Amino acid sequence: MAQKEDIPHKTVYRLSIYHRCLQRLKENGVETVSSEAMARAAGVKSTQLRKDLAYFGNFGTRGLGYNVDSLSGMIGETLGTTRLQPVILVGVGNLGSALLRYGGFNKEGFEIVGAFDAEPAAVRQASVRIPILSEAAMPEFIREHSVKLAILCVPASVAQQVVNTLVASGIQAILNFAPVFLDVPPEVKVNCVDVAVELENLSYFIR
Repeated sequence: MAQKEDIPHKTVYRLSIYHRCLQRLKENGVETVSSEAMARAAGVKSTQLRKDLAYFGNFGTRGLGYNVDSLSGMIGETLGTTRLQPVILVGVGNLGSALLRYGGFNKEGFEIVGAFDAEPAAVRQASVRIPILSEAAMPEFIREHSVKLAILCVPASVAQQVVNTLVASGIQAILNFAPVFLDVPPEVKVNCVDVAVELENLSYFIR
């Protein structure tokens, strides 16, 4: 198995797609799948699928394909989703509140264990069961709950300041919804979600 730092980020991203395809196959009672069929479902070429999986070991049997249950388990173990991964959310505005109400995180192996806002008393907590705490409480909460992953939904003007606190408190990976570049140490991973950029990209394909 290759070391984490040697595996391309796009390969790790595609692992999540493969995992979801395998989960759907399991739900439909499928026990084995060919690389061609799985590649079609994931939207990649079969050669790319085999190359991605080769980073993690030898899987599949020529003429039979992949065992759905064992391959799904391997990918889940690699992604760290075989147990609930604790996550915190920072910034409980409209987007943050919507994410807190989303019920699909647990199914995918993630549990939002805490939410934080600059003005927690002003946040509407209707239908949100997770307690919303002050940002000042983040460092202690992160350490007590061994949290390594955070979702950032704060305004761009304060995003870097908040990220500095998160990193200093032990956060190792951040899903960033703030439309701003974040300066973090090399060992901290940031994935940015910019809806405007994604729409701009899609607009190119509109005829």
